[in-house]
Amino acid sequence: MRNMRNIGGCVGVVMVVAMWSAVAMAQEVRVIYVGETQSGAWHGVQLGQKEANILGRFTGQTYAVEPMSFQTLQEPDMTTPPVAVLAAADAEKLRLLSAKFAPLGVAVFNVASDDDALRQACLPNLLHMPPSARMKADAVAQWRQKHPDAQVQAQAWHSDFKKFAARDLNNRFRKDHNVPMDDAAWAGWAALKMLSETIARTQSTDPKRVLAYLREELEFDGQKGVPHTTRDTGQLRQPLLIVEAGKLLGEAPVRGVADSTDLDSLGLAACAK
Repeated sequence: MRNMRNIGGCVGVVMVVAMWSAVAMAQEVRVIYVGETQSGAWHGVQLGQKEANILGRFTGQTYAVEPMSFQTLQEPDMTTPPVAVLAAADAEKLRLLSAKFAPLGVAVFNVASDDDALRQACLPNLLHMPPSARMKADAVAQWRQKHPDAQVQAQAWHSDFKKFAARDLNNRFRKDHNVPMDDAAWAGWAALKMLSETIARTQSTDPKRVLAYLREELEFDGQKGVPHTTRDTGQLRQPLLIVEAGKLLGEAPVRGVADSTDLDSLGLAACAK
């Protein structure tokens, strides 16, 4: 019995040491954030980072998000490139960031701009979390086919959305930041969440491998009921929410006008041949 206890004790020590070693050897995933740090996008990134680090306890990564100015990123040399860049920036800056990081295969997440021309440019490393202006216009047009007099707008997110675990996401965000989650916050959260899920599944922090998986393989749960995937334009396919005077009315694609699962009925579906 004493020998069995000794064996059991040794196994326990080995397990503890192995667990400690796994934590000690966790890979740091370096992410750069460009944009205001008092914005909804940054607050969403923070929630995404928090949840990524919870996942990372089991998959062997820790996530460090470093705010950096656009000017600093334009300096010619970077000693250690990040795994990804998240940018709450205008279209011109996003194009420049994409050009800088494309040779390194680093994904640049657009978490703010709805510019259609950016999607039409089909830049190989630029991923768009917010819906484009055309996606939102198509969603409104679909809704008005059934409700001609409606004065509505389309949004990526709404703080009253409850289905598909959206209530829980809204509650987590409000608990952390004491404000409702908006489109920008959802986009920031989605970018970090997509990145962490990709790294967990591929067990790789190689930027080129990560970018390829994000563009070609990832099916992302954005808490909107259907898998979100990436078009060849870099745009994230996603349902949109229809809102009138701040009140949530419904979703697009609009059932009865389009197939409710046809996310490509919203916006530019593919790059021009």
